[in-house]
Amino acid sequence: MAEAISFRLDGQRALVTAGAQGIGRAITEALLAQGAQVHVCDIDAAALKDVQTAFPQVTASLTDISNEAQVLEMFASIQQRWAGLDILVNNAGVAGPTAAIEATTLQDWQQTIDVNLTGTFLCARSAVPLMKPHGGSIVNISSAAGRFGFPLRSPYSASKFGVIGLTETWAMELGPQGIRVNAILPGIVEGPRQDRVLSAKAQSFGITLEQMRARALERVSLRTTVTAHDIAAQIVFICSQAGAKISGQSLSVDGNVETLVQ
Repeated sequence: MAEAISFRLDGQRALVTAGAQGIGRAITEALLAQGAQVHVCDIDAAALKDVQTAFPQVTASLTDISNEAQVLEMFASIQQRWAGLDILVNNAGVAGPTAAIEATTLQDWQQTIDVNLTGTFLCARSAVPLMKPHGGSIVNISSAAGRFGFPLRSPYSASKFGVIGLTETWAMELGPQGIRVNAILPGIVEGPRQDRVLSAKAQSFGITLEQMRARALERVSLRTTVTAHDIAAQIVFICSQAGAKISGQSLSVDGNVETLVQ
């Protein structure tokens, strides 16, 4: 008889960075729905309060993942509470500037790298000792901009290419300890953040937001955006027994982005 396929995560201990709003909130809700215990961190105190009101079982911390001291404090608290960790979703990230390379400031570059790349490193570095005794799953959020050049978005694209490099390296390094590491590459995700990015692009090209959206979707095979829930569903799959043999992969959830807007 074929074995039943289960996506349940009963008893799994999960941390979702930037887990109180947007894509992170959808990931948090999906993990909870499958039985996981979830800790979220975020830099938005109001969003943290809101997610804990909606889901009293969620624990939370006001944490900037680009700040080493704050990350270490958060993981010390997790270790004290749970004595281990099974799932880390490195979701926190910033869009960075929309600007030509000669107009990109060092401050904008550094902030994007600090959050998207260094923050991912800091959280994984602290998570690994909590996973090594029993194995676990690390999911890093990259982007379609992690496999294509992305004009006017140098810091963002560089950081997301870097996330894929970390993913493949950590999958090899940590595989013998039973720790799986994968990346999710979202495409055009519906929501306010994407609207801001597309608006900035539209302004640089001198066109309207809707014209910019249509131009972007012309380069997506399914001619569609994706939702935060589409991304959350793939993370549940990767972290569940159904995805137990998947590691070192960059999984696109994007309707097949063929190329990014030039």
